[in-house]
Amino acid sequence: MLYKITQNSAFLFTLMFLFSLLAVSCSKKVRFEGSNVVPAAEGYARIKKDENKNYSIEVNIVNLASSERLQPPKNAYVVWITTKNSGVKNTGQLKSSTGFFSKALEGNLNAVSPFKPTQVFITAEDAANVQYPGPFRVLQTDPF
Repeated sequence: MLYKITQNSAFLFTLMFLFSLLAVSCSKKVRFEGSNVVPAAEGYARIKKDENKNYSIEVNIVNLASSERLQPPKNAYVVWITTKNSGVKNTGQLKSSTGFFSKALEGNLNAVSPFKPTQVFITAEDAANVQYPGPFRVLQTDPF
């Protein structure tokens, strides 16, 4: 009897492990390249296709200088995705905050897009609702 319980437990453990591995393997994590504009900034974007066939986009950046401190000063960091067939899309404004135990500025964004991203980049803009990216590119990933 004890053997049967142990065998069932091992089977359930293996099954749970495979499902968790499958869930993790469905997302793509890409790192942002170093930046001359904000040299200390670093982070990643995680792209995952959801059950509705949309793309969940999670962006996390640390050591990001406030956009008002840039030269010239800007009002917002905007996250963009490059798509294969639909061009460049504004995904939203990077929300900034200061860490509780540090003064390092952090930025994050969680968004959903019906378009499949092939690259993620961040620009500094005068307004968050711009339709096209300006020339002030702060961070970018390699194409994926």
